[in-house]
Amino acid sequence: MATAVTQEVLGRMEPPPVNAAQAFDVERVRRDFPILHQQVHGKPLVYLDNAATSQKPLVVVDAERDFYLHDCANIHRGVHELSERATHKYEEVRRKVQHLLNAPDLHEIVFLRGTTEALNLVANTFGRRVLKPGDEVVITAMEHHSNIVPWQILRDEQGIVLKVAPINDAGELMWDEYQNLLGPRTRLVSVAHVSNVLGTINPLRRIVEAAHAQNIPVLVDGAQAAPHLPIDVQSIDCDFYTFSSHKIFGPTGVGALYGKTRWLEALPPYQGGGDMIRSVSFEKTIYNALPYKFEAGTPNIGATIGLGAAIDYVTALGYENMARHEHDLLSYGAERLLEIPGLRIIGTAREKASVISFVVAGIHPHDIGTILDHEGVAIRTGHHCAEPLMHRFNVPATARVSLAFYNTREEIDRLVAAVEKAKGLLG
Repeated sequence: MATAVTQEVLGRMEPPPVNAAQAFDVERVRRDFPILHQQVHGKPLVYLDNAATSQKPLVVVDAERDFYLHDCANIHRGVHELSERATHKYEEVRRKVQHLLNAPDLHEIVFLRGTTEALNLVANTFGRRVLKPGDEVVITAMEHHSNIVPWQILRDEQGIVLKVAPINDAGELMWDEYQNLLGPRTRLVSVAHVSNVLGTINPLRRIVEAAHAQNIPVLVDGAQAAPHLPIDVQSIDCDFYTFSSHKIFGPTGVGALYGKTRWLEALPPYQGGGDMIRSVSFEKTIYNALPYKFEAGTPNIGATIGLGAAIDYVTALGYENMARHEHDLLSYGAERLLEIPGLRIIGTAREKASVISFVVAGIHPHDIGTILDHEGVAIRTGHHCAEPLMHRFNVPATARVSLAFYNTREEIDRLVAAVEKAKGLLG
């Protein structure tokens, strides 16, 4: 039975709305992921490190493999059959991303190596074109390093001011403090949609509305949101939104950036090279139209095609179906873990996605992770590329359980048994 503390935590985790869809068949879904059906150290694998990278269904592997076996050629510049087939498949994925994000125009979707490169693209181009010494960029205390370090580089090189909106003990944005940071020198708000450590789902519409009321654009890091939540950039009204393929059950090495047309047209290119130009002479270069102005060089074509297959896969499963299953695991996991004496969950926001970070009194998270690995349970331990957030909660690191739709209650039970074993050995 859940303790009072457990009920307090679970009471802050609200489930997604229920519809009339059929029950989620997790066992059928798991058959699409061969990697899950293996043993590690002689134990069946329990993969709970999905916030770091997700596993890939067979249809994604097959799509990338099919490209290399049948259509492998460079895109956009060839007139032969293979190049035309590759170009068609590649550009079809752009349309799938447009639909996934509900972006108004196809040319507002830019392919990059992932969320990190997209954040750096905006920081560098926005920094060159818009930011002046003394201008302010506002982020939050829960940001990933990729949404901290690029702004620090600009601070050191250009003299901008980086301001940090604080969070409360539940891991939620402190609204009044955020609003008070927005001022006449604020030029950009850059914020995570979902925290990779806390699972907190930020109130993006309110964040954007408050910023836009002062004509401040908003950049959103959607890396941890895209695997779990439906995204509608028109409803959010953000100016930029980015996510990574490998978090959303696609291949590594590719991601997408949505940007409003007026911004993408106003910002300078991020890199120079092939395909981002219309003409080049030693005197002058004329840049290509959107989105190609930001896509220099040969992209990761096979991985992009794999991303398209991943989008088809999650779209067919349905975000509401996945979210209900994941919320059940989130609630069950929190309840079971909090039965362990000395265990504390870091991050209990009312709006929360599929992450449980925790610490156990007297045991370093790295030691917990090592013992769990020998029990076949894969979790992440450390600062999770969010060291300032660790300082906020006065912990050196956490053990992080991150869930996906292919996880099960039985795997949660395996996790809890492994943590109890670690506590028995080390506590």
